[in-house]
Amino acid sequence: MENFKETMKNISTFVFDVDGVLTNGKVIIMPNGDQLREMHTRDGYAMKLAMEKGYKVAIITGGRSESVRKRMHYLGIYDVYLGAHDKMECLKDLMACYDIQLEDLAYMGDDLPDWEVMKEVALPACPKNAATEIKNIATYISPLNGGEGCVREFIEHVMRTKGDWEENTKIESH
Repeated sequence: MENFKETMKNISTFVFDVDGVLTNGKVIIMPNGDQLREMHTRDGYAMKLAMEKGYKVAIITGGRSESVRKRMHYLGIYDVYLGAHDKMECLKDLMACYDIQLEDLAYMGDDLPDWEVMKEVALPACPKNAATEIKNIATYISPLNGGEGCVREFIEHVMRTKGDWEENTKIESH
């Protein structure tokens, strides 16, 4: 457990998958072909607070929904990789852009497309309802399911360990 806490102290960057992490993994397909997803506002709050405290937050998803990009931009997250077939390539691009090292990275994913990235980062995490293969390599498994605030819970856990979480912080709408 001590090694886990030491790992958390190095984290400066959070990277998240979308479907199954920020959402419950379900997609509602509208008659016009639009795909609707539901995200938890507490996750948005935690991501904004992390950025306010100096953390980098990025999204790498296989999905192509521009509504996801719009939601992330609304939160102030501009490193959004949509349609990511090779998530490791996207992660390497992010690392090169900001001079980030693997030991600085936390990544939360839920399914096999996240496996390669999670094997490389310092702090691989997943929601409670992630695929078995992902749970087997995760250092941290949230007690919450994807789309139910697991991102907030994970960010808060890391930030509390580092002394960066404050209960009375007020930030703009999330």
